[in-house]
Amino acid sequence: MRKLILAAAAAVLAFPAAAQQPPPPRLLVVISVDQFSADLFDEYRPQFSGGLARLAEGTVFHNGYQSHANTETCPGHSTILTGDHPARTGIIGNTWIDQSVQRSDKIIYCAEDPSAPGSSHSHYQVSAVQLRVPTLGELMKARWPGSRNVAVAGKDRAAVMMSGHRADQRWFWNGRQFATDLGAAPPQAIAATNAAVARMLAAPSPALEPPPFCSQRAQPVAVAGHAPVGGGNFARAAGDGDAFEASPAFDGAILTAAAGLIREVRLGQGSAPDVLSVGLSATDYVGHYYGTEGQEMCLNLIELDREIGDFLNFLDGTGVDYAVVLTADHGGQDLPERLRLHGVPDAQRVDPALAASAVGKAIGAKLGLAGPVLLGDVSGDIYIDRSLSPADQARALDEALRFYRAHPQVAAVFTRDELARTPVPTTSPDKWSLIERARASFDPQRSGDFVVILKEHVTPIGHVTKSVATHGSPWDYDRRVPILFWRPGFQGATVDIPADTVDIMPTLAGLIELPLATGSIDGHCLDGTPAFCPQP
Repeated sequence: MRKLILAAAAAVLAFPAAAQQPPPPRLLVVISVDQFSADLFDEYRPQFSGGLARLAEGTVFHNGYQSHANTETCPGHSTILTGDHPARTGIIGNTWIDQSVQRSDKIIYCAEDPSAPGSSHSHYQVSAVQLRVPTLGELMKARWPGSRNVAVAGKDRAAVMMSGHRADQRWFWNGRQFATDLGAAPPQAIAATNAAVARMLAAPSPALEPPPFCSQRAQPVAVAGHAPVGGGNFARAAGDGDAFEASPAFDGAILTAAAGLIREVRLGQGSAPDVLSVGLSATDYVGHYYGTEGQEMCLNLIELDREIGDFLNFLDGTGVDYAVVLTADHGGQDLPERLRLHGVPDAQRVDPALAASAVGKAIGAKLGLAGPVLLGDVSGDIYIDRSLSPADQARALDEALRFYRAHPQVAAVFTRDELARTPVPTTSPDKWSLIERARASFDPQRSGDFVVILKEHVTPIGHVTKSVATHGSPWDYDRRVPILFWRPGFQGATVDIPADTVDIMPTLAGLIELPLATGSIDGHCLDGTPAFCPQP
């Protein structure tokens, strides 16, 4: 299957045969749209007329995959520019549990430095220390010391995971303004963007006018314990930062900051090729707060298309020779209440009794064990309490496996021993079994004692607060993402054969003639021609 991928993808960044092969681009622009599933891309592609339409004229892998099981923001972003699955990057989730750390908070955030004084998973020093492998930007700097590695994103974990350990500029939204973990004073571009956003937030924002295509989706859906969703239009009160983040204006601010950095740092105009990573986060917040199939998501994607178009027009005006890749860190599932209205009868919310705390309490009562017994969430990695004796840990594990495997909402449970014995899959990601997907998310030092996988269409939100929908499962609505390659003047095509986000980095490395050691990464170049994938 891998050979078929390479053969079918020969059009990636390919030029007419009669034309001379162009030199490598001077700037790589890598855009990740948080929670932009391939389902959404396929659904809205006929409606796009701006930047997404332009990128769709390139080579489009609309069956791209974040192939691992734990489809969260941090692990997804860790695959894009490392060429590695989370099993190799070490980024198994947005958070994980480390019972050995010398602090009361045993939860580790993926982009924190836990050695920083006073750090916790919710109040932390942003850092790339958890990422175990280099990014493309780091390898470029090692090859060409003059290369610049720059990132700007709506989330710190997106910026960190795409730029890695040796970023020249790294800026992310901290809830108030664009900030950095690198200790640098804001360049003029960031200061100007922060000032503009502050002025924007200080004033109310009127509702967006939905086009007819979006108006057809304005059907409010009732959600227990939450206001109806589905007919929103992004009207925002002054000072409402949450509403700003869950609106197209947020991505507009991120792209404004990115454009300012290109201009000020003169990316693409130095002695070596540069890379700019852009993490667009609004789609994720819109998906969480409103779901994926209402008027809110429709308006958001139409505006995203326009904003990316403006950004590409800006890039054209710089005169820089650039290439763009656009993908996503994961997909997403609509809220179960609307899924049922749309003919998915098994869509439901998770049984709160599946929470690790609840299950652990029940096991403790049954077996006479003190302590939490189990640590974790309602699904994903679950950990056995290390304060228990080895014999009691074994008893707790047996009881936990019996409980979870018998629950009607659980599709599978895999122990760490089962995952460790499973080879990392190398076949086409659409063919991976559930245990192979879970294996690609498994790290022996960080993963739980067992992994719980909920059945398809079970949303792991039991009691709704702010979010009505989410992602994180091993099912294809969360795994399948678009992968778009575009460069001015090249011939593109839509490719049906599956690709993997770990293939993005080696494809870009081939484009800029950056050699990679054989076996050093999980991914493969998607071009398959020596001109783009030179052998080391």
